[in-house]
Order: sequence, then structure tokens, then C-alpha cells
Amino acid sequence: MFKKILIANRGEIAVRIIRAARELGIHTVAVYSEVDKESLHTILADEAICIGPARSTDSYLNMNAVLSAAIVTGAEAIHPGFGFLSENSKFATMCEEMHISFIGPSAKVMDKMGDKINARSEMIAADVPVIPGSDGEVHTTQEALEVANYLGYPVMLKASAGGGGKGIRKVNSAEDLIPAFESASQEALAAFGNGAMYIEKVIYPARHIEVQILGDSYGHVIHLGERDCSLQRNNQKVLEESPSVAIGKTLRHQIGQAAVRAAKAVHYENAGTIEFLLDEKTSAFYFMEMNTRVQVEHPVTEFVTGVDIIKEQIRIAAGQPLSLTQDDVMISGHAIECRINAENPKLNFAPSPGKITDLYLPSGGVGLRVDSAMYNGYTIPPYYDSMIAKIIVHGDNRFDALMKMQRALYELEIVGVTTNADFQMDLISDEHVIAGDYDTSFLMETFLPNYNKDND
Repeated sequence: MFKKILIANRGEIAVRIIRAARELGIHTVAVYSEVDKESLHTILADEAICIGPARSTDSYLNMNAVLSAAIVTGAEAIHPGFGFLSENSKFATMCEEMHISFIGPSAKVMDKMGDKINARSEMIAADVPVIPGSDGEVHTTQEALEVANYLGYPVMLKASAGGGGKGIRKVNSAEDLIPAFESASQEALAAFGNGAMYIEKVIYPARHIEVQILGDSYGHVIHLGERDCSLQRNNQKVLEESPSVAIGKTLRHQIGQAAVRAAKAVHYENAGTIEFLLDEKTSAFYFMEMNTRVQVEHPVTEFVTGVDIIKEQIRIAAGQPLSLTQDDVMISGHAIECRINAENPKLNFAPSPGKITDLYLPSGGVGLRVDSAMYNGYTIPPYYDSMIAKIIVHGDNRFDALMKMQRALYELEIVGVTTNADFQMDLISDEHVIAGDYDTSFLMETFLPNYNKDND
């Protein structure tokens, strides 16, 4: 096992990794930007080292600075968390060249699955169902028009190298295709350095279902059930739950085995997520993409399975086999996660950085967890993602979990900045959400229009 690891991230995920490492008896090194000097992860880690100015390009995305910090402190491994360098194959390669373990999959696998078109080909070969779409990259508007006409509208434009909801556009007609293609391609080029697109048929209505997998270096791959991530705003997840009310025992087995086949096909090691679209009417599911990192919503899976995914990541990277088999995985109860963001839902979710002048995080009771790097007096900087906490609950059943989440959100108190906590309370109290009657279109097309009308 490693004696010391460096966490190449910030905020709640850095805190989460530090806690898991400490429970494994591993010393930790935090890296931070100048503006994050007083952040909780720098306080909790055994060591902390500044790697640059506030802008992430000068600090958390500065590969040389991160590696230098690891070398100077004698860290044997680097955990990238999610975001920043977590899916950067160049960084994973640099770690390997410096004989520092990267706590994640290999650069080769990242490249293979990070390219959406290549990933699609791999899945077809592995007998994993894929969404009907273009055979390869689409570079021009003329090509896009031809493919879309063949597939039939509506279609979805997606960046080949995309992620995080960037470079994605839904197009309902040929008239809308050219401007949507051009804007999505430009957005993808700016975000990923690659403006290539591909096109898929829109599966609508649909559920966004993702399956958590773990693979070790001995060829063992297991899945830890599914998460329903259908409640999204602008392709960004807002609330997640596990298991999905749309999936029964038979379908759970089928989609889980498809995820395992997908991971085995690319010789996947460490934690990853296979994302699917589910057509509830036909029970058909289709591969969307693979996320080669730990997910923001991993705690709901930890609650229903009892598996510590971060610890498994560290053990796998240290060369240890998985601590459990597929037969050991049992789904128990129901878990829900609400993302708490420093943003104003009444102003189109505009970011709301600033100083927290009073704070109460809900606690007490069975099955309640808050992952956060906030503390009273902490100043939320304007340079990074607006998520400041995750509230996760676990109940004997879904209704129990919903009521527990309502209680937790009621107790939450954050003064000094505006958050989406009241928005989450309204969402979790909506009759459709309570009934589990929603899909990927629900939040944007049904809930938000009514919410905005009520808050005018």
C-alpha cells in the first residue's frame, strides 16, 4: 500500500479523498491555488503545497506544477478526483514516466474511451447496444445535414472529445442544424482543443442511467448497480438516486452485465462509469459514454452497496485485487443525492461566490451524509465550479429517502451567499419526482417553466 498520496484537486472531493486515505493509514498531500490557501482540504491534509495563481490553468491544470509537488513531497501516487486532470491521458502518461502511480485507468484506456467515436466502435465490438448515429466524425455542416436526414430528426450533436455537457446540442429540424453545429463545434474546440462532432438519433423520452464499475489489474470487473441521473439542467446533473425506479431485477442484470462487458473489452482498471440512455417504453438501453474517473454522485452507490469506492480506487492503483466479487454486491435500500451550488436559481442560476457568514450542515439520524469543504467564515472563490456541497441520504425505501432528504434540506442553513437549496427542496417535493415519473426532459421542459412562472 502507498505511504503517501497527493490529491490533485480541491473542494469536497479533495476532502473526501483525504478522509479515505487517512482511514487506510496513508499520509496525504494537498495542492492549492493562491486563492485556496485557507480551504478545508489544505487544513485536513498532512501536507499542503501551493501550485500557482487562482486560475485553474495556472494551478490545478498545471501538470508540471502538480508533478513537481508530488516529487518534492515524496508522494508515491496521485489521485485526480473528478474534473481538472482526472481524464487527461497526457497527465497519466507523465505520472507513469515519473514512476508515480496515477489513481485511475491507464492513458491508453482514457484515449480509447475519451474519444466518443472510438468508444462507440469498441462497444459495438463488445456487443453493447449503441444509439443509432454517424459512422465517424462529422467535420462539415454538409456532412451533418446528410447524416441527420438519414437518421431523422430530432438528432443530438455531440463533441467527439466532449464531456461535462459541453459541445452538445439537440436539433429538431434541418433549419436549426447549421447554426447548432457551428456553435457546438466552436464550443468543443475551445473546451477540448478538438471541434470534431458526431451525430446520434435522439432517444426520447429517455432515462439517463449510469452503471458504476470497478476493475483491477487481475482481470476482475464488477458493477455496483445503477444510478438514475435523469434530472438535469443544460445537460448538467442536479439530483441523482440509486437504484432507479425505472429498472427491475431482470433489466438491472442486463444493463449491469453490459457495463461489465464494456469495461472488460477495453481492459479497464480502477473505478469508472458506463452511461446509458434507457427507453422506458421498450426497456431498450443504449451506450452513451464511459467516464474514466470517479463521479460526483458516487456516494449514492456507496450508500446502497456499502462499498467505499475511493478506497477501492486506491487499493487497485496499489496493485491489490478487488476486495469483493459480483456475488458479494448487494443493493440495499435507496439513496438520493442533491448537489448544493452557490448560485441563484431566480437569476438563471448565476454563480454566487462570497463569504459564508453563518453555516449549519444537517447532521444526526441514520443514513445522512454531507460531503462539503465549507466552514463558517469560508470565502467561496469565483474561479471554480459552483458546487459547494452534496447532501446524500439513505433510506429503507425510496419514500423514506425522499422524506429524509426533505428533512435535511429543511435543516440546511447557508448565510452570506445564495444557493440552490430551496430549488432542490421544491424539486424533491414535486409530485412527479415523488412518483418517480420523470425523464431527461422533465426538469427543463416541465419543472423549470412552472418554477420560473411561480418566482416571477
